Amino acid sequence: MRRRESFKDLQGEKQTFTARAIFAGLTCLLLSIVLVVRLVNLQIINHDYYSTRADDNRMRITPVPPVRGLIYDRNGTLLAENRPAFVLEVTPEQAGNLDAALKSLEPVIALTPKDIDRFKDRVRKSPRYRGVPVRSNLSMEEVARYEINRHDFRGIDVTAGLTRNYPMGASASHVVGYVGGITEDELKDLDPREYQGLIQIGKVGVEKSQEDLLRGTPGAKIIEANAYGRPLRELDYRQGAPGKNLYLSLDARVQSVAETALGNLDGAVVAIDPRNGEVIALVSKPGFDPQLFVEGVDPTTYKALNNDPDRPLFNRALQGTYPPGSTVKPAMALAGLEFNVVTPDHREFCKGEYMLPGSSRKYRCWKRTGHGWLDLAGGVAHSCDVYFYALANSLGVDRIYQAMSGFGLGRPTGVDLPLEKGGLLPSREWKRRVRKENWYPGETLNIGIGQGYMTATPIQLAQMAARIAMRGGGFRPHVVHATEDALTKEMKVVVPEALPPIEMQNPANWDAVVAAMEQVAQVPGGTAYKIGKDAPYRIAAKTGTAQVAGMAQDEAKARDQSTIPERLRDHALFIAFAPADDPKIAVGVLAEHGGHGASVAAPIARQVMDMYLLGEVRYRGEAPPGAPPLANSTPAPAAAATNDDDDANAR
Repeated sequence: MRRRESFKDLQGEKQTFTARAIFAGLTCLLLSIVLVVRLVNLQIINHDYYSTRADDNRMRITPVPPVRGLIYDRNGTLLAENRPAFVLEVTPEQAGNLDAALKSLEPVIALTPKDIDRFKDRVRKSPRYRGVPVRSNLSMEEVARYEINRHDFRGIDVTAGLTRNYPMGASASHVVGYVGGITEDELKDLDPREYQGLIQIGKVGVEKSQEDLLRGTPGAKIIEANAYGRPLRELDYRQGAPGKNLYLSLDARVQSVAETALGNLDGAVVAIDPRNGEVIALVSKPGFDPQLFVEGVDPTTYKALNNDPDRPLFNRALQGTYPPGSTVKPAMALAGLEFNVVTPDHREFCKGEYMLPGSSRKYRCWKRTGHGWLDLAGGVAHSCDVYFYALANSLGVDRIYQAMSGFGLGRPTGVDLPLEKGGLLPSREWKRRVRKENWYPGETLNIGIGQGYMTATPIQLAQMAARIAMRGGGFRPHVVHATEDALTKEMKVVVPEALPPIEMQNPANWDAVVAAMEQVAQVPGGTAYKIGKDAPYRIAAKTGTAQVAGMAQDEAKARDQSTIPERLRDHALFIAFAPADDPKIAVGVLAEHGGHGASVAAPIARQVMDMYLLGEVRYRGEAPPGAPPLANSTPAPAAAATNDDDDANAR
């Protein structure tokens, strides 16, 4: 015991305990001080900062896409509208494994492989924090099933929204256009602030060219969310501004008549009001269903549209460049009068062919037996090629280029639609620059009748007719008539843009050419007399037939087109304006591989003019191939004999 007690150091143990107690106390005091300092820092010094961060975790600012503006025709017919729809959206950042998320939806909402492929394509093109639509237009039953099971889905929501709808379908597809998903390339060029919450943008037509007006300004809403990011309640809402409503100059009735009149033929019809440049109708056939593109067209359908030989996605009215054929002869006649090469009384003898001095090459007239002696009005009315071969040779390519440029050939019209082409008005300089060759006299003869290198679009032909109707005046073609504020209903009408006038040394030259164009449709023997003889208004016109395939010199130009493969048949063209003494409408028609302008393209134009001027189709001629019977029509009486061999073969 003594030995044990000798080893026990009570004083030392007491000191050790005291030291440990002091250390523990100091440590606790220090930690308490640190805790207090930290609490002061969090609760007092940096209260605002951390309060904001807490609110950020609890509250989310969600952009609210604006309501896209509506599109109407000139009479208030809806061409593009917004329809309510329930949309299934997945936010990739919150959903995690997308394949697993989509698979979890199968028992609740049916998804097709097309829906999934389209969704994955959209995911690649969108930020991961943005909700990406999987399916639109969910049924009420599907929405109800989702709501019952929504606790099983993370990052998946059903939202109420609007989807774009096009009531006229393919009829106005090339004018109105469509909206589609915003691509990565488009995102690079867009202002993110203007497209917050938006996943679609105008792709073609008015939807694209007027995107800034139709889009509107995004709003925002502040929502309270749980730890999973699911919305609990809405705390605040900031109203955006809806897009402007657009009223187009288009007349939906005339548009439908023009499309029907084309029948089974591919082609284009453009009608313009020469008094202000407003586009009354702009048809490119075949069209396409714009609804296919709203939700994102699947690759198979898009490939089929692209590979379709009839090219439904190709806007023939603005992008199709064709030889204008004899529709340029009125402009050629004006050039001849302006440069004093001919007078209205100047006569040429047509024996069915023309040869340049010192050359054995024969340039055929469409009428193999010839027209005999013709003055300028007769040359236009009968569309005599020989008359205009001689006129072109006398003018020369330089003066032809100068005159045709004034009518807008060779450059875009500037219509307020995208992707317009300018065609080609050839010149010496162009041939040297592009083809590295000199210009030959025979090429001058070809452009004198609208063949050779010369090409034009249907809208250019309609504009040329409008400028002749206005005696050199005119306006830039446009399809937007007015804009309307969706909230105040305030209308703002578009002011037409006047074009530089085509000056003539002698204004009477206009009257001479317009009178000649009237003979085309109003005088027996005129190439379009069949559509003008019973018209309740006077028509000034010019037929045209553009050769597609080359032929041997001795081959008849007027041969039966039905014996030729369809893709090699001539294009049928026609320009006109009416009433001739007070023009209200100018029309350009192109019927691809239609054969002859007089028998195919002219009746189409007559029906368009009837509908616009009379409110109904009164023309009693034959409908084009594949077209339904004409409205308000009865069998036409037998045509009176004329001094033209056959109107069906007329240029």
